[in-house]
Amino acid sequence: MGMAYRIRLFEPAIGDEEIESVVKVLKSKWLAHGPVVDEFEERFAEYIGVDYAVAVCNGTAALTLTLKAFDIGPGDEVIVPDYTFVATATSVLMVGARPVFVDVDTKTFNISINDVLEKLSPRTRAIIAVHLFGHPADVKALREIAQDRGLILIEDAAQAHGAEAYGKKVGSFGHAAIFSFYATKNITTGEGGIVVTNDKKIVDRIKLLRNHGQVAKYIHETLGGNFRMTSIQAAIGLAQLRKIDKLNEARRSNAALLSSILSNTRDVETPVEESWAKHVYHVYAVKLPSVSRDCVYECMLRNGIEVAIHYPLPLHRQPLFKKLGFAECCPNASRLSQIELSLPIHPALSAGDIVTVATTLIRCVETCK
Repeated sequence: MGMAYRIRLFEPAIGDEEIESVVKVLKSKWLAHGPVVDEFEERFAEYIGVDYAVAVCNGTAALTLTLKAFDIGPGDEVIVPDYTFVATATSVLMVGARPVFVDVDTKTFNISINDVLEKLSPRTRAIIAVHLFGHPADVKALREIAQDRGLILIEDAAQAHGAEAYGKKVGSFGHAAIFSFYATKNITTGEGGIVVTNDKKIVDRIKLLRNHGQVAKYIHETLGGNFRMTSIQAAIGLAQLRKIDKLNEARRSNAALLSSILSNTRDVETPVEESWAKHVYHVYAVKLPSVSRDCVYECMLRNGIEVAIHYPLPLHRQPLFKKLGFAECCPNASRLSQIELSLPIHPALSAGDIVTVATTLIRCVETCK
């Protein structure tokens, strides 16, 4: 048994509406991919502001299938931020291409535009823009780079449902974008993912790939697999989608309170929100540049508050990529991996809980000096 925390880091916002939606699907006996999935795809595309959405079994599958749909493969390079969850880069490996790790901006944790320009090569086919922790990457600048050089721009919005850049929802800037609906995300289907795009050819390709390459019953035109979303997952997703804005506003309110309490704490750097961005705080990531992050981490856990480190290693230092011969790079990502700490921010937390998180952090920082 793990430790029982007074305040958890994540908590899915599951209520009666989700339960009733699942019961309705169970009673219908249509449990696999069905009309409920189609409706979820339509509603999600409308929410993001794009023409199409294709639901799949998880976010990693969404990204891998998107890369395959654009025929990215052996001999191709894909620009990937060095500071993100490993699936962004392993999806590139899964299609036979090579990720090229790019450093990040220390202020936002997102991909560095200057380093993207440094790392481009004749083999570059695509850029993956990760909207890390719920703060948008600078998709306007990245889209200009992609357009100037004939590259594909894919948004990895796994942590950024409802985030905005330059007045538009993330997911509507690239040639395609993916979202994850894992249990900890801003909205969830338990496991699940989705691809959004305005490109009908990419939609048709992903629909083929997610269903064994099947063009008619038992007629298989190309190599695919079973990457479908179930009706049960989609039913949860529809209920979640109806309250996404309310859930995100709760996160933003909690973040504002946390930041206000921590604003005068010299050893804690709170998250930023660029003037052109709307942060949805999947993760509330502080930086602890002048005190032992690991000491503060242990102190918070001892005090019953679940915190996390996102991420303890930049991608180029992961054993997988070291074995593949990836060189040392990206000093900003390496530094952030040593000083980042994620605090609870989810909508179920009360103002009192947020005050407890903040005051405990201040106390732990003092203890660890």
